[in-house]
Formats: sequence, structure tokens, C-alpha cells
Amino acid sequence: MQQFFSVQAHSLYEAERQAREKYGDRAKILTQETVRIPGGFLNLFPREGIKLTGIISPQKMAPVNMPVQKPSQDMAEEKEKILALANVGRDNTLKEVLAEVKNIKEKLENSGLATSREEHPTLNRLDDVLIFNDFPASYRKTIIEKASKEFSLEGLNDYNAVQDKALEWIGESIKIYENDRFKVRPRIMILVGPTGVGKTTTIAKLAANFGIDDKGRQKRRIVLITIDAYRIGAKEQLEKYGGWMEVPFFPVKDPDELKKVIADNSEATDLFLVDTIGKSPRDMVQLGEMKMFLDACGTVADFHLVVAATTKSSDLAEILRHFESFNYRSVIVTKMDETIRTGNVIGALSEKAKPVSYITDGQKVPTDIKKATVVQFLKNLEGFKVNRVKIEERFPSSGPEQMQMWR
Repeated sequence: MQQFFSVQAHSLYEAERQAREKYGDRAKILTQETVRIPGGFLNLFPREGIKLTGIISPQKMAPVNMPVQKPSQDMAEEKEKILALANVGRDNTLKEVLAEVKNIKEKLENSGLATSREEHPTLNRLDDVLIFNDFPASYRKTIIEKASKEFSLEGLNDYNAVQDKALEWIGESIKIYENDRFKVRPRIMILVGPTGVGKTTTIAKLAANFGIDDKGRQKRRIVLITIDAYRIGAKEQLEKYGGWMEVPFFPVKDPDELKKVIADNSEATDLFLVDTIGKSPRDMVQLGEMKMFLDACGTVADFHLVVAATTKSSDLAEILRHFESFNYRSVIVTKMDETIRTGNVIGALSEKAKPVSYITDGQKVPTDIKKATVVQFLKNLEGFKVNRVKIEERFPSSGPEQMQMWR
């Protein structure tokens, strides 16, 4: 009968160590998940940890004078057996068996269990750190394969050199959006994205940083617009920000009204900032309707997708894909202060080759927003030894990080 086990610890390394100590090489890890582990006084202060679940393989004795078969040999023999059995029956039996084999293979690949871990300890350690930072399986595989090809067996013994190179590859995969100059006036920026990612607060932060200088004076003429005129609090929140910054605010209910507001204020405006209704990426009908609504802004409008750093990798990939109909110029990443793991964001953006323009790390207006840089993402990675000076030399920012000095 198959035996299962599970262990919990505050880190992946500790959980794997416990599994090895209890069950030795027979422990085969199948899944891992993030859990809250009770701790502190009276267990009132739980901490984030890792739970590993797996199976305990039965002990097997290898026949005397017979070499132990490698997994690849076992798989090859199993495949031959399946094909042999299939050939005994009818053609449709063969098709059914092959289809089942393909189905099992796809499931294993999707779960990241199809291939065994690399044997070198450095590659295992690097993969553990990538897993801890929530990098997608496909992204991790790319980094590990690069390391195994880039370094000789002797070179792999220097973990620090390998992790430095991995950091460089991660940095190279992060694209930064640079085109935020006011080449066309008035400029129209439209923020789209799912519900709850902080679009309205981000609009206010952009308005303050683009429109007000470090002495509180108007440096650009800003107009705020929302098409989210029905959600409770949405209109009032942006209207409050507009009053504080002394910039015009317009709620609109249909495309004609949106077009009229832009036409009436174009001559006296440098930047229109348009807030939108949060939409589920799965509701393609509503996304299409909103796109038709926003077409009233004209062809010079720039769309920017807002996503939360706390969103898991699979959901981020879906959001990026389904909002592509808006042809968004960049991605704004919010809630960076609410997570210590950003591999999910880096991996998803890299897969879609999407640039990131701004990140937000709090609710304060106007301070908790920054122009995105590669260094900001790399220094937030857990488990890596980041040489800040070396990384900044390798990935220099386009200018000083001063919130009130935006172009």
C-alpha cells in the first residue's frame, strides 16, 4: 500500500531536510504549498512557511550481480511493454494506450514533475531559490539549463558565481518601459486591469507626479476622467484627489460624453488620465464593450495595464493575455509592499515580453510610486546575495529616482 507523508517548516530547505531525515532517499516530493505555521506567544503570531507532500517508496533490494536500472531504462522498458500489449489487440487499442501515455506525460510536464532535478547540488540549490521566489516552472527550467550549459562541472562548484550569473539573466529578462515623454499634447493615458489592483489610487499618484512640482506648484495641466461612474466610492475617491490637487475631474457615462470632455478640454490640457472599470479577464464580452467605449479617446491614447504583484503566476499570464486586445504599452505593478516574492511577476512579463513602467508600494499619494527599474526587482528577490553596486552598474536606471522630477 502506498504511503504518503507531509512536513511543514519555515523554509523549503528546512522542510526538505526534515523529509530526508525522517524517510531518507525513499521520500519523493510531489507538491509544495505556502502555509501559515502557528508560532509565537500562545501561537498568536503565525509565520509563512512551506508544506511538502509526497510518497514514501517501498524499499527494494537489487538482485545480486545485477546492475540497478536507471529511471530512463525503466521508462524505456515500460514504454516497450505498453506498446507490445497494445499491438496484441486491435488498432484502436493502440491508439487508446498511446493517448493515455500522452495524457500522463502532459500532466507531469504541467506539474513540473516530468523531469528529475539536476544532479549537481548548485543547480538544485539555485532551483530551490527560484521556487521560493515563485518563478514559473518554464522560467526556472530556462535558467537552470543556461547555468548547466554556461558553467563547466568545476565552475558549478562555485555557487556564488552561478547565482550572480543567474541574477544577470533574470535582470536581462526584465523589460523597462522608457517612452513616457510628452511628445504629443494632449497626452491621454488610460489605465485598465482587473478589479482590486489599485487603478484609481495609481491614477492619483500619476496625476500628482506628472502635474505638481516639488514645491506644490502646477507644472502640467492635468484632467482626471473616470468611466467607473457607478461603483460605490469610485467617483468620490477620484473627485477627492482632484480637489486636493486642484485639477478638473469628469465622470462620464457613455462614449459620446467621453469624447466631448476630451474635445472641450484639449487646448488647455497636457495630460488626460482615464480611470476604468475593473473587469474579469475571463469576461471577453465585457472587455470588448469597454474597449469600444474607450475608442472614443482616439488613436493617440496610450493604454497601460495595472496588475498586482500578489497575483499568482497562472492568473497573471491569463490577465496579460486577455487584455492584449487593448494593445497596452506597458504594465504597472502595484502592491509590491504586500509580497516578498516577485518571481511570478518577472516570469509572466518575460514570457509575454511586456515592459513594466511603474511600481507602487503603498497607498500614500503621491509618494508610494516609482519608475520601474531592474534593480528594484532584483533587490527584492529572496535567497540571492545581491551585489547592489555590481547590479546597478550592469542595469543603470535612466535617471535619478526623484518622484517630483518626472518628465
